[in-house]
Amino acid sequence: MTATLPTPRTPDPMDAPPLRWGVIAPGGIAHAMATALRARTRQEVHAVGSRSLERAEAFAREFGAHAAYGSYEELVTDPDVDAVYVASPHSEHHEHALMAIRAGKHVLVEKAFTRNHREALEVVQAARGTGVFAMEAMWTRFLPHIDVVRRVLETGLLGNVHTVFADHGQPLHPGGPRRLSDPDLAGGALLDLGVYPLSFASFVLGELASVSATGSLTDLGVDAQESITVANDAGALGVLATTMLAKTPTTAAICGTKARLELEGEFYQPTTVRLVAPDGTVLDTYQPDEVEHGLHFEAAEVARRVAAGERESPLMPLDETLRVMATMDEVRVQLGVRYPGE
Repeated sequence: MTATLPTPRTPDPMDAPPLRWGVIAPGGIAHAMATALRARTRQEVHAVGSRSLERAEAFAREFGAHAAYGSYEELVTDPDVDAVYVASPHSEHHEHALMAIRAGKHVLVEKAFTRNHREALEVVQAARGTGVFAMEAMWTRFLPHIDVVRRVLETGLLGNVHTVFADHGQPLHPGGPRRLSDPDLAGGALLDLGVYPLSFASFVLGELASVSATGSLTDLGVDAQESITVANDAGALGVLATTMLAKTPTTAAICGTKARLELEGEFYQPTTVRLVAPDGTVLDTYQPDEVEHGLHFEAAEVARRVAAGERESPLMPLDETLRVMATMDEVRVQLGVRYPGE
């Protein structure tokens, strides 16, 4: 068998038209996003909102933002903000996304989109009813190596796909961020880490018809780790794992009747993709031009879609976000994880 991998079609993020961004919650992921925007795009970090004005002002100084606010309400009502990046803990996504949408702002909401499907549906319905753009910040979907995978799936190069493998484990408990251990903040491995392999399986397999999960909980009742098996209507399987107790390979593979794709760790970041024959022969390899984080690609996607008058991205559709949220709800039901107020 001779075959070659396609080249990615991903546009240069620097070519995307600029938006004036407002940032909700200047924590670690917001710093990573703002750094990527300044270095790799023409996007503008215009304003930042925090419950601490001092934190907002420090973030604004660091990234050259024009305005810093000591409340999220002030941020979303800033008339010069075009789009809001919601970077607060999972427990706050629902409230903060709705706040921005009701103010008429486009929204990019960190993954996991909300705590559960019900909250996600309310955000999606509000965005559609208001006519603003909304998207889950599943940044992996917009990276060039994932477009290589997308093109392989579109052309049927692998034959019939039967199995997907993906894992994501990081040593984040008990010594990691407090939010990961706190039920009030929708902590646990699933929403923070497991969403990556689950979203990847959904991307490859399409709508998931069944899910089975087993795992263990922390002493506070959030999930420490789980293994998850999913299947689509055709019977293709996804074998997935996530943990916040240890570092895992964080690799992925898509296995078909003609060949398989292997994504090196970290599979959710810019990484190498190999096309491998059934006998183990490496037929072709894609190597990314850059191996940095890659958050700028999703922001550029938002900017392009907004400029085109579109209200969601076909690369991360809202209906798919809702399906992944419903799958994670079912995983938590099977594990016995329930957040306060649900």
